[in-house]
Amino acid sequence: MSIQVKQISCLDDNYGFLVHDTATGATASIDTPEVEPINKALADEGWTLTHILNTHHHFDHAGGNEALKAQWSCQVIGAANDAERIPGIDRQVVDGEVFELGSASVQVLEVPGHTSGHIAYHFADDKVAFVGDTLFALGCGRMFEGTAEQMWSSLEKLMALPDETLVYCAHEYTQANAAFAITVEPDNQALQARVEEIASLRAQGIPTVPTSIGLERQTNPFVRPDSGNLQQTIDLVGGDPVAIFAETRKRKDHF
Repeated sequence: MSIQVKQISCLDDNYGFLVHDTATGATASIDTPEVEPINKALADEGWTLTHILNTHHHFDHAGGNEALKAQWSCQVIGAANDAERIPGIDRQVVDGEVFELGSASVQVLEVPGHTSGHIAYHFADDKVAFVGDTLFALGCGRMFEGTAEQMWSSLEKLMALPDETLVYCAHEYTQANAAFAITVEPDNQALQARVEEIASLRAQGIPTVPTSIGLERQTNPFVRPDSGNLQQTIDLVGGDPVAIFAETRKRKDHF
């Protein structure tokens, strides 16, 4: 692996991430939920912030952009189709675009639904993806600006990544997501085991992030419309994947 990832607890339940290219020293903050913890992590590691990679415009993801840019003179990268809402943006990127963070290659994936201009960053060589609020461990983001069709398409795009891909999502929502997931897919044995594991981790104060694409495929109801158990529970046996996803998301919204 050519990169190091440092995970940082921010605000109430956010995670920030620093990605450090060991070959060149280039260091990116994935979103900027809170300036002070990010600066402390940089100081602890002795790293210099060279880039900010924004997933979307929400304040708990881009609120620290301008302060960190003023301090570090770093380059802010974000979605071209949401540039007007990304503070301090320098470089606008689009779906499928590949750029370099030092010696590390980064692919941009447009994954709208939570917001209209949400993107994810895939470090394919390092088998790592930073997905913001599109995909969570056992969950997915609320659809504030997008449609069920858009969000399902975005989740399909992420599920097409290799199973071993580590998924860094931006919130510690897993235990709450697990409580819902088991109600809509109660017969999923892999999910049952995961619910117990999550309870144990959180009781010890241990993060449940990162997850993996493979683990989400097995246990996350939002990406499992083919599950007979899920279809039966939500009364959509043989239903269209978008309809099954939409009903699952609706039930979570009211859980």
